[in-house]
Amino acid sequence: MELPWNLAFIVLLSVSCWALDWASDRNFISAAGPLPYDLLHNLSSPLGSQGSNFAAGDKDMYVCRQPLPTFLPEYLSSVHASKATHYKVFLPWAHLLPAGSSKKPDQKVVQCYRRLLAAIRTAQLQPLVTLHHQTLPAGAIQGSEVFADLFADYAAFAFQSFGDLAEIWFTFSDLEAVITELPQESRSSHLQTLTDAHRKAYEIYHEKYASRGGKLSVVLRAEALSELLLEPSISSLAKDAVDFLSLDLYYKCQSEASLLQELSKLQTTEPKVEVFIFSLKLQDCPSTRNNPAGLLSSLLEAINKDQVLTIGFDINTFLSCSSSSKESTSCSLTDNLSLPAAREKDLETAVGSSPPSSAYRRVWETFANQSRAERDAFLQDVFPEGFLWGVSTGAFNVEGGWAEDGRGASVWDRLRPQKATKGQATPEVASDSYHKVDVDIALLRGLRVQVYKFSISWSRIFPTGHGHNPCPQGVSYYNKLIDSLLDSHIEPMATLFHWDLPQALQDHGGWQNESVVDAFLDYAAFCFSTFGDRVKLWVTFHEPWVMSYAGYGTGQHAPGISDPGVASFKVTHLVLKAHARAWHHYNSHHRLQQQGRVGIVLNSDWAEPLAPESLEDLRASERFLHFMLGWFAHPIFVDGDYPAALRAQIQQINKQCPSPVAQLPEFTEAEKQLLKGSADFLGLSHYTSRLISKAQQDTCRPSYDAIGGFSQHVDPAWPQTSSPWIRVVPWGIRRLLQFVSLEYTRGKVPIYLAGNGMPIGESENLFDDSVRVDYFNQYINEVLKAVQEDSVDVRSYIARSFIDGFEGSSGYSQRFGLHHVNFNDSSKPRTPRKSAYFFTSIIEKNGFLTKVAKRLPPPSTASLPPKIRAFNFPSEVPSKSKVIWEKFSNEPKFERDLFYHGTFRDDFLWGVSSSAYQIEGAWDADSKGPSIWDNFTHTPGNNVKDNATGDIACDSYNQLDADLNMLRALKVKAYHFSISWSRIFPTGRNSSINQKGVEYYNKLINGLVASNICPMVTLFHWDLPQALQDIGGWENHSLIELFNSYADFCFQTFGDRVKFWLTFNDPAYHAWLGYGSGDFPPNVKDPGWAPYRIGHALIKAHARVYHTYDEKYRPEQKGVISLSLSTHWAEPKSPEVPRDVEAADRMLQFSLGWFAHPIFRNGDYPDAMKWKVGNRSELQHLATSRLPIFTAEEKRYIRATADVFCLNTYSSRIVQHTTPRLNPSSYIDDQEMVAEEDPSWPSTAMDRAAPWGLRRLLNWIKEEYGDFPIYITENGAGLTNPKVEDTERIFYHKTYINEALKAYRRDGVDLRGYAAWSLMDSFEWLNGYTVKFGLYHVDFNNVNRPRTARASARYYAEVVANNGMPLPKEDEFLYGQFPEGFFWSAASAAYQIEGAWRADGKGLSIWDTFAHTPLKVENNDNGDVACDSYHKIAEDVVALQNLGVSHYRFSISWTRVLPDGTTKFINDAGLNYYVRLIDALLAANIKPQVTIYHWDLPQALQDVGGWENETVIQRFKEYADVLFQRLGDKVKFWITLNEPFVIATQGYGYGTAAPGISFRPGTAPYIVGHNLIKAHAEAWHLYDDKYRTSQGGVISITINSDWAEPRNPSNQEDVEAARRYVQFMGGWFAHPIFKNGDYNEVMKTRIRDRSLAAGLNKSRLPEFTESEKKRIKGTYDFFGFNHYTTVLAYNLDYGSNNSSFDADRGVASITDRTWPDSGSSWLKMTPFGFRRILNWIKEEYDNPPIYVTENGVSQRGETSLKDTPRIYYLRSYINEALKAVQDKVDLRGYTVWSVMDNIEWATGFAERFGLHFVNYTDLSLPRIPKASAKFYASITRCNGFPDPAAGPHPCLQPDAAPTVSPAPTISPVREDKVPFLGLTLGVTEAQTALYVLFSLGLLGVCVVALLSYMHCRRVRQRKTQPGHQEMSPISSF
Repeated sequence: MELPWNLAFIVLLSVSCWALDWASDRNFISAAGPLPYDLLHNLSSPLGSQGSNFAAGDKDMYVCRQPLPTFLPEYLSSVHASKATHYKVFLPWAHLLPAGSSKKPDQKVVQCYRRLLAAIRTAQLQPLVTLHHQTLPAGAIQGSEVFADLFADYAAFAFQSFGDLAEIWFTFSDLEAVITELPQESRSSHLQTLTDAHRKAYEIYHEKYASRGGKLSVVLRAEALSELLLEPSISSLAKDAVDFLSLDLYYKCQSEASLLQELSKLQTTEPKVEVFIFSLKLQDCPSTRNNPAGLLSSLLEAINKDQVLTIGFDINTFLSCSSSSKESTSCSLTDNLSLPAAREKDLETAVGSSPPSSAYRRVWETFANQSRAERDAFLQDVFPEGFLWGVSTGAFNVEGGWAEDGRGASVWDRLRPQKATKGQATPEVASDSYHKVDVDIALLRGLRVQVYKFSISWSRIFPTGHGHNPCPQGVSYYNKLIDSLLDSHIEPMATLFHWDLPQALQDHGGWQNESVVDAFLDYAAFCFSTFGDRVKLWVTFHEPWVMSYAGYGTGQHAPGISDPGVASFKVTHLVLKAHARAWHHYNSHHRLQQQGRVGIVLNSDWAEPLAPESLEDLRASERFLHFMLGWFAHPIFVDGDYPAALRAQIQQINKQCPSPVAQLPEFTEAEKQLLKGSADFLGLSHYTSRLISKAQQDTCRPSYDAIGGFSQHVDPAWPQTSSPWIRVVPWGIRRLLQFVSLEYTRGKVPIYLAGNGMPIGESENLFDDSVRVDYFNQYINEVLKAVQEDSVDVRSYIARSFIDGFEGSSGYSQRFGLHHVNFNDSSKPRTPRKSAYFFTSIIEKNGFLTKVAKRLPPPSTASLPPKIRAFNFPSEVPSKSKVIWEKFSNEPKFERDLFYHGTFRDDFLWGVSSSAYQIEGAWDADSKGPSIWDNFTHTPGNNVKDNATGDIACDSYNQLDADLNMLRALKVKAYHFSISWSRIFPTGRNSSINQKGVEYYNKLINGLVASNICPMVTLFHWDLPQALQDIGGWENHSLIELFNSYADFCFQTFGDRVKFWLTFNDPAYHAWLGYGSGDFPPNVKDPGWAPYRIGHALIKAHARVYHTYDEKYRPEQKGVISLSLSTHWAEPKSPEVPRDVEAADRMLQFSLGWFAHPIFRNGDYPDAMKWKVGNRSELQHLATSRLPIFTAEEKRYIRATADVFCLNTYSSRIVQHTTPRLNPSSYIDDQEMVAEEDPSWPSTAMDRAAPWGLRRLLNWIKEEYGDFPIYITENGAGLTNPKVEDTERIFYHKTYINEALKAYRRDGVDLRGYAAWSLMDSFEWLNGYTVKFGLYHVDFNNVNRPRTARASARYYAEVVANNGMPLPKEDEFLYGQFPEGFFWSAASAAYQIEGAWRADGKGLSIWDTFAHTPLKVENNDNGDVACDSYHKIAEDVVALQNLGVSHYRFSISWTRVLPDGTTKFINDAGLNYYVRLIDALLAANIKPQVTIYHWDLPQALQDVGGWENETVIQRFKEYADVLFQRLGDKVKFWITLNEPFVIATQGYGYGTAAPGISFRPGTAPYIVGHNLIKAHAEAWHLYDDKYRTSQGGVISITINSDWAEPRNPSNQEDVEAARRYVQFMGGWFAHPIFKNGDYNEVMKTRIRDRSLAAGLNKSRLPEFTESEKKRIKGTYDFFGFNHYTTVLAYNLDYGSNNSSFDADRGVASITDRTWPDSGSSWLKMTPFGFRRILNWIKEEYDNPPIYVTENGVSQRGETSLKDTPRIYYLRSYINEALKAVQDKVDLRGYTVWSVMDNIEWATGFAERFGLHFVNYTDLSLPRIPKASAKFYASITRCNGFPDPAAGPHPCLQPDAAPTVSPAPTISPVREDKVPFLGLTLGVTEAQTALYVLFSLGLLGVCVVALLSYMHCRRVRQRKTQPGHQEMSPISSF
């Protein structure tokens, strides 16, 4: 009987569609589990034998504990392999909720069960979750009356906690067991209680948690079924409170009839109930295991009797589990049930089922007879809930950065042309995604995709392909990408291999070398462990067929091998093995913890027979699919081996030919087992279809088609695309999906559609890609049919591709992107195409049904306090807000502009702004009425630039999807826009409602709310309906009510979603420009009267609308309402002059107070305004004031009619009082002030930027109107440059937002929001389209008005994401100490300090000559005396002692030692000076660091060519020899040259330094640099050969370099420019010395190429001979380094005829406006760059010992000893040096520049770098310590920065001992010192100072007395006579 039993069991498990309305996959449920406790100890017996003991007690049921058993994955996999589809899990109520309440769950138990459920799903089993099995919580046993509610609470908790992991639920598994635990009551009462509990859980589940296909049931005992069904509660439950009925079946083998009788009773329930055998337990069946046929036959008969719909049953009885170790456990069908596959097929035949036709035949036959109408019928439906929508890219297609940050070459890089011309297609930059993570993520947010499929570049992680040393920058890039995706709620789908094999592996055979499998496994393992905590969807290989076919078959793709018969098949063989090993590695090592899925993406066309009636073509079509898809899919998803059809075809063709045409490798049995089932999903790419016929003729020439025995064709009727291989055949994808489902996945493995799309050509419309829209529309609909009509389990649709990219041999001509990439622009800007917006609409609808507007709760605005009571008294004149000028106007510039780090409140409302007329267009569409701006722009002579109109503008009326896309990309929380009054009411009246206009705004608002963006709606932004202007406009009082009726309609129509209303935008501008100057419509020119009348009407209209909202709508809608007011900040020209302060205040009152004072204060105009207008009106002999008057009632009505203060501001003005003409009268003249901008402020197209004014303005508003919540509703910069690289706008927003941040955090201003003006370029009023304010560029020359994100959009999105400007982690201050023995030094240079220019036989230097040449040095300064250090050794040493330094770096004047530069005469007097200096230093325990040459070449040598003459090398060597010989016994630290870069470029290139040569800028600097390097090398070798052994010193060179950051870090050109900047500056001299004896390749290549382009036959950069290279290389003992600042670099192309250093470098630079200034134009304080360039030296030159030999900052006009900026500089820069030490930079010492103020070369004495102040007006030139000297001394004493958290450090105590001992031999200046006003002065100096102070004090007393007398006199005069300039406040007006 064994055979029938086995047969019946197989039949039972194969039943899949008995349920009529089951889940979408319609799979029969075969359930195993739950995991019993005993399984942990003994797994040798079948589970079925333990099943009856599950109810015995908790000890028999597994309760989840962390960690999960190690054997669990293997065990569950074996259960799945044993035909189980589902696995039971019993949740322990008492453990999950120990207190009985869902408010206090045991989170550890919750997490444990989540992991258990995830592990079950990972094993491809579906959980069956029972809410309660055993042991009620103590709280639930209290009483029946509360039990149902407690259980419902628990059920809701369980659904919430585990619902994403389970779809089938059971409330109770044993009702009788629960009844016994409940308090003593009747059984009926208990059943009613349990029924109520179940029903509540059922209702909760289906109302809130049921996913698509989710079901819930309860388990009943089968033997008690008849009794239970008699209970009304249970009977009704079975009818309408279960999705199917579950039975606990005890099967008695001796009483089969009883089972039939029990089951037949189910027919009493209506409708018919589906049945699930939850538990099958065998009783009285001793022979079941030996002879189970009769048992199963009866069971099947019972299950199917009388149409009982059975959907599954428990298979535990038929499982046997065993354990070989604690780590290895598995289950399988009992021995007599296990059958080989072949025998299964035989048995199927035995029971009468005919062998099924092939999957291909079944699919083809299904659709063969479809009519075209049937085939192409459009399905209006949606995809299942949870369907994933995404887009894809490949690394080599889009990343670029081909050699960035250590990335190794890939096979695609090798294919690039060696000499690519500009613009030629190469993957080097591609779409530059490597630098554009933020840009790309923003676009993905805009699309609303849920998944992003990208690939990882193997060679970016492992440059050589082998996993020894991963590249940290590459890892960092992918970490940033993944984190950014998750932050935007986008799931990453990471592909490990997308055709770009590391070239290093290809060099050893690539995918033809077996070792590549191990290399891939190492790479995959690294990726899983590094990124797998966040990546849950992995693709091992993307479309490997393409690589096998085109890379190794045809050779069209990299690596370009053409061997279709051998290489192609071998590559596939190794790819499959690599895939399987990677999958198993993940399965064994990562799946349990990471809970991810690993699959493969295979590509395939669909194949239709060319001649449908031809059996040969039908077979060829099927064979085509096996060769294309089955080649990879069959081994993985079927049986571990290649398809039989493929193997047979190759065998056949090889037999036909004299020699084998193809060699198909074979898998071993072990490899087959490894391959089979090695995927969690099948990823599918599909683009087109083919018509297939049998090969026309047999051929023995190897080719893909010939080997396969087929020919490919296309139907000429199929629409073409720009790609020759893609035709549009939408219906093919449905057929292919069905084929894949039948042939490979079979309902068990989900399908992810991972690639579908089509390209357009460069000659097509690059933005309106309607043909692609049609493609997507048809293909996606066919996928929908496959899902909904064919039940194919497709889980995703991923469009190819996200952006345009490099398409291999097609270059950039094939554009697959939803976003266009402009490859001709270095920024590689991306612009959404029409297809992008279409795809978003599909995503939003999840298919094709009409989108139902969801009334989601609108995003909340910042929480508002209770209504703030406005001041009820008028503002004073000037207002008390003048304290703002007192507080801020004298603030030092450094402190004013210092950047502040911090964030805004958590609910800060970030937004962008626009207005209707400026963007909407559609000026007369859909019955819109004309506005005054429509009328104005269509009137000739309107002064609008270029006669522009807003007829189309940005076409936002027709491009709503585009606008929403941008807003989502920006991550803004609010969108401030205006409604066009005439679009809603064409005539301005509510009798003419335009429903199309209403519909537009409804769609916009709904779209915003759906995207969680708060609509901030302005009712009126200057565009009055022309129909209302025709009756007088705002001068007609009826407009107040008409405006109210318009507002009322808007509140009623949109107010359920709009919670932030603004009545008017900038009413002052409308009043003045429209009715005063007449520049704006309605062009009324009445400057003295009309603005006031209009303002009066607008205020009353605002108040009317406010009260309508407040009384009629606010109680229900709960919004806020205000108006947006505008002003510049007013800064008095002379803050100390009262009338200038009054003028500044007056300007603010006339602009802001005009409307704010009535609304936010007392209902009336500010007194400053009333008095001025009134007084001037009287002086003009008018009977009444030109300023209208509010009645007392109107004042009460107007006052406090705003909930928040909304501000538009752009710039500042410098204001001064003036007395203007009286006539003609004018609003402008009434203000009696003149306003101007400071020309030093950065300019924009319309105003200059003065960001500090914003902080002051916000403070003024707070002082003037109270602590209202403030929203900045407009702020931005207009530029005329349309480019997307808008760095100036970034600086504008950066500085303005930072000032707003200061106002919020430092000043306590209640700032709640900031909206940037504007979202995109738009119609800018009179400027037309010439001024661009947009974060997005709009191409107004393109009919599609494409929008492209500017760099400022990326920056603003970053600010929004950060909620401000938090301090970056790397910029946090680091406490700690430098290494022991660290050198602390200070520096100077001979010419700059020594003076004595002709003393004691000194010769002339080039700087003596240069400084005595007119116009060479600022202020005609020179170094003749300088600091007179030649005569002040003692004073200089004392200054050094003040600093506590251990070293002093100074230079020796060549001409002081050798007057003519040669050794013909050695000047002993000069040498003696240095001997004395060195002795004094050593006596003070300060070690000398001597620079041999610091720019002061002897003039005698310059006269023979200077550094351009190669003989100078020998002269320099001889000079150095003298110094070594005479001073080397005491000097142990030598520097040959200081900053050779400056010598070469400034001295011989620009001519701004001595010797002032500038007429050979393309050659002289390089010749000079060449000789400097050789001179250094000779001096080094001289010391090394002759003196090092005896003197024991070190010698090197000091090189200077700025650090360069790319202006735009997301622009590859800027990145390269920054790198080039540093290489041309620091690398010019460092590379030969510290690397290889030669110039760096960047310089050599650039200069050579430009030289040849200019017609020269060789490079202008001299070449070193091989011997010179050897002599130069390694001539250092340390890296001397001078550093001051950082620049922002960008590419700048010069013409080839421009021969200069700058042209060769090809870099321009700017600085960030937020970087603090110094006294030098070239020096900005940028501490971060110091650390970065120190690390660059470490990486570039193998971490040499570094001594910073100069670093410091200058100040101009320095008069105070409190040099706060310098302290800031030193603190921050030295701290960055400490961080560099932490980075393992070998930093040995730091030198501050400089000891004292000195002559700063061409800037003379104007720039002061010194830590000691030198008073040049005092002949004694005293060195007075500045505050920075004391600060630097504290650092040198402490050797760093002691942590204050550790308490006061001894080194910081006032009496802390200095690190150097006093110098007793220094006597000339050792007079007694006394403290005086914080200074230490000599006695004589102190006496003089005291006398001066006394005299000043006496003078001050006299001045005070005189001022007091004059004040009293003026007061008496005022009491007797009215003022002449102003009328009395008590006036007839």
